[in-house]
Amino acid sequence: MIDRPAYAIALSLVLVLLAAVPLEHASARSDSLPSWNDSATKAAIVEFVARVTKDGGPDYVPPAERIAVFDNDGTLWSEQPMYFQLAFAIDRIATLAKDHPEWREKQPFKGVLEGDLKAVAASGEHGLLEIVAATHAGISTEEFAGIVDSWLTSAQHPKLKRPYTALVYQPMLELLSYLRANGFKTFIVSGGGVEFMRRFAENVYGIPPEQVIGSSGVVKFDIGADGEPRLVKDAKIEFIDDGAGKPVGINRFIGRRPIFAFGNSDGDLQMLQYTAAGRGARFMGLVHHTDSDREWAYDRASHIGKLDKALDEAKSKGWAVVDMKTDWSVVFP
Repeated sequence: MIDRPAYAIALSLVLVLLAAVPLEHASARSDSLPSWNDSATKAAIVEFVARVTKDGGPDYVPPAERIAVFDNDGTLWSEQPMYFQLAFAIDRIATLAKDHPEWREKQPFKGVLEGDLKAVAASGEHGLLEIVAATHAGISTEEFAGIVDSWLTSAQHPKLKRPYTALVYQPMLELLSYLRANGFKTFIVSGGGVEFMRRFAENVYGIPPEQVIGSSGVVKFDIGADGEPRLVKDAKIEFIDDGAGKPVGINRFIGRRPIFAFGNSDGDLQMLQYTAAGRGARFMGLVHHTDSDREWAYDRASHIGKLDKALDEAKSKGWAVVDMKTDWSVVFP
């Protein structure tokens, strides 16, 4: 039989002891960003979230307006030595080449089939879009989804020898969860293909398909040979969600200006500028790839994820810049 007076005294003593634990120790145990080292960047994130979620505080933001946007390539997962969707498209070219003999004499397809990635890169944005359009078109959205799922299951990164979906950044996964736990709605706003990203965004990032904004091709309604209605992907590009297209996409698909934005390249600059221009408390951040041991080190001269003008603006305006090497104790899960 329980001695209730003694039990009450013991419980009171435990509560007193817990209350006496130093605040910094209690905070460490409940740290929602464990893969972030205790740096100025982490402190800025935590301080910002505390400000905008403090009910009655001067910077309080209602939950409906707590919009956070993230670039994908180089911000939520790796992007070297080429964008992962381009790697997918290149694999598709090899698969489809037997039906397109003309590709062996036409760039950028000729470069892909010969393994000449310099020739592919020389074709510029137009060439890359041509590759994506040619390898994604002429099939239904359901067929495309199945092809992407199969590729993500079987393909591995050539250098790191891991599935592409394992090359997400653990600190950013924690940040996404931390924001959502504090009433934020998280969106992907990326130059990547929207239907490609939607195949893994919910499972990997916890971001549902309707909160993924990306570049898109024309899709047409059709009745298949089996009499079933379907959507068929066309080779024409409808919308490019990169650079100045990012704030346009945010306005079109979200309808609210974000208060929190993270990118990693000059292609994200306008999204960060648009976020910064709003009223009230704002947070703008960049992932700076500085870790050649655990990932890659690159910025101004890189042909992928070039970080030049955005880095200068971040420094001049006091935006947060994540130094991957020193700010993150862990890179990949």
